[in-house]
Amino acid sequence: MANNVKGILLAGVGGQGTLLASEILSEVLMLAGFDVKKSEIHGMSQRGGSVTSHVRWGEKVYSPLIQQGTADILFGFELLETYRFLPMLRKGGAIVANDLKIAPGPVASGMDSYPEDIPAKLKEQVADLLLVNGMEKAQQAGNYRTVNTVLLGALSRRMDIAYDLWLKAIEKLVPAKFLQENLKAFELGRQG
Repeated sequence: MANNVKGILLAGVGGQGTLLASEILSEVLMLAGFDVKKSEIHGMSQRGGSVTSHVRWGEKVYSPLIQQGTADILFGFELLETYRFLPMLRKGGAIVANDLKIAPGPVASGMDSYPEDIPAKLKEQVADLLLVNGMEKAQQAGNYRTVNTVLLGALSRRMDIAYDLWLKAIEKLVPAKFLQENLKAFELGRQG
């Protein structure tokens, strides 16, 4: 029975909306009738540090944690974080990632450099890679803070979950004053 359990690892940087995205994703999966377990690791999220969320779903899920090499989808909000968590992805898994660089502390302070050609390195290792210009699409939606919803739109194309369930989850979890721009951002993400 454990074979029917699937997992998505969300990896980003504090302030990117990774945790709201994991809430919406979990809600979508529950609306679809799955047992869902979620675990979040905030790290130094207030200071631009690493943030990860594990979301697992299936008929019956006993643990929220994804073991190394078993994630079905690596859902990356920043390139370096996506690359760092690549070992979590199972062979044949997919990556949906934001094509965005945010310099971590050591890089911003000049003590280190940002790795070169991360998209090329990801493509070498994963056949099913979808890179999204989330910031550009979020700005088209009217608010750069909707990047997480743009990325959820892109992710929704990789999952067999009814479109209306995504909209219901967004409507439930996004504050009313930001709903329209988030719905627009979701659509822009779905368009590719």
